Amino acid sequence: MKPMISKRGILIHPEEVGDYWAEILVESDLNLVAIHPKGGAAASDTLSDMLEFVKTDAFLSFAEKVRGKGIALEYEFHALSWLLDRNLYDTRKDWFRMNEEGERVNDYNMCPSNPDALEYIAERSALLAQKLPYNTDRYFFWVDDAKAFCHCSQCKGLTPSDQAMIIYNHILSGIKTVNKDATQSYLAYLDAIAPPVNVHPEEGIFLEYAPFLRDSSLPINDPNCKENQDQVRHIDGLIQVFGAKNSQVLEYWMDNSRFCGWKLPYKKLKLDEEVLRKDVQYYRTKGFESLTSFGCFLGEDYAREFGVPPVKRYSEILWTR
Repeated sequence: MKPMISKRGILIHPEEVGDYWAEILVESDLNLVAIHPKGGAAASDTLSDMLEFVKTDAFLSFAEKVRGKGIALEYEFHALSWLLDRNLYDTRKDWFRMNEEGERVNDYNMCPSNPDALEYIAERSALLAQKLPYNTDRYFFWVDDAKAFCHCSQCKGLTPSDQAMIIYNHILSGIKTVNKDATQSYLAYLDAIAPPVNVHPEEGIFLEYAPFLRDSSLPINDPNCKENQDQVRHIDGLIQVFGAKNSQVLEYWMDNSRFCGWKLPYKKLKLDEEVLRKDVQYYRTKGFESLTSFGCFLGEDYAREFGVPPVKRYSEILWTR
């Protein structure tokens, strides 16, 4: 028997939050919305901007409206460059990753073999968790948005997924000092999409699967699509390591920013209902409990040009058994 999908959600940029999105969410029958500041090299800055925005009356009004209709509010973002301030590089070079040329660099991620650095990000994770109003007990503090991990002598025997797992375990340990019921996602994404081999998840770590390198024009399990097969071949191993409980898919079905190449001008989003329907069926057979998608570049500016985006239709297909 296919499992029930308990959470059906969408991720939106903080700058698009407001009454417009509140109305769409209420009408859609989705039961989860997550706030997602932009990633990439500017992730620390966009996260800092979001932390200021969530203090405003505009955000708090939005939060109260959606939560009042039974829609859970969460936050998902690339956090590591905020947790480990890049400006510490001058005095704490050994906290940062070593590149393949043997040089310590402060571009992305960290050295997960450094216990002082891990203690530092755990403390910062506790601080960050307290800055997110109305959050559930689920946290999504991701490593950096890049294929860049540590190559030092202590880390070279660790896969990118092992390194990410160490980091997520310590993030969770920090958050639990301020929320004993906290759980934290392991983001299976880019180089860390394979299951970890040498490091085990601590209790409270759950799987979040994000097949960024997929071909969105074909179903995720299309046997003739190499890109998609390269993504789905890891799912069984991930489920074996993390279990299906609380597992979540983070997809790109509604991500207009992806289809626009992450730059303006907007393009009209064309929801591929056939692909969505087949993907949902496949993910259900694998035991995933939550289905979500990025829904960026679909704010009021988009609606003025193209009309209301097909969020309700997306939700209807997620609800289909």
